Amino acid sequence: MARDLFVLSAGAAKAVVLSLQADVEREERVSLRITFGAVGAMRDQWSAGAACDVIILSAKLLDELAGAGAIDAATRMSLGHVSTGIAVLAGCPAPLIANSEELKQTLLAATALYLPDPQRATAGIHCVCVLRRLDILATMQPRLRAFPNGAVAMGELAASADTHAIGCTQVTEILYTRGVTLAGKLPAGFELNTEYAAAVTTRAGEPELARRFVARLGGTATLAARRVGGFEA
Repeated sequence: MARDLFVLSAGAAKAVVLSLQADVEREERVSLRITFGAVGAMRDQWSAGAACDVIILSAKLLDELAGAGAIDAATRMSLGHVSTGIAVLAGCPAPLIANSEELKQTLLAATALYLPDPQRATAGIHCVCVLRRLDILATMQPRLRAFPNGAVAMGELAASADTHAIGCTQVTEILYTRGVTLAGKLPAGFELNTEYAAAVTTRAGEPELARRFVARLGGTATLAARRVGGFEA
């Protein structure tokens, strides 16, 4: 494989991107060089000059890059929307989170709360906002276990074997991680539904290949994988 295609991707899209990797590499005779992480971290890597043909971010951050002339707007494709949810260890009963009071009591009862970067990850930022709105941020602060992205956070939750710990991140990252189970989405009034999209960058070294990859990523080829993985139309 003489060519590389560099991709910076939000962790929420990891399962969908990886579902295409083998076919794309075989059919296009290319090596996919993929970096996954919090959307803010991926944006920062782009800004720092990282090689990038395709970038996958929240629609909000992609809008910012479009305004700065960093992406080819004509190539942009939506992957769908992803909700933020609560996770528990596989095999543990799902906690009650149907309303604000149930969510508050579930959080207060947790020995630890695993979450992605509260500064640069969509779900991490939102999780801290939820704690603040419930007026329990100070109480929960010592129990917060923050990691670079949701996939890492959920992996650490699974490895903890703590049956009284919970996690909060994007549903796609919970469903993707072995050892944890989706307890449910955040309740009404605290929910977050984030759109993710992909586009070819303006400094792509393989623009035509990148266009085909983005079209495939947001097309019918990944529709089933996106639905199963937690993306909503």
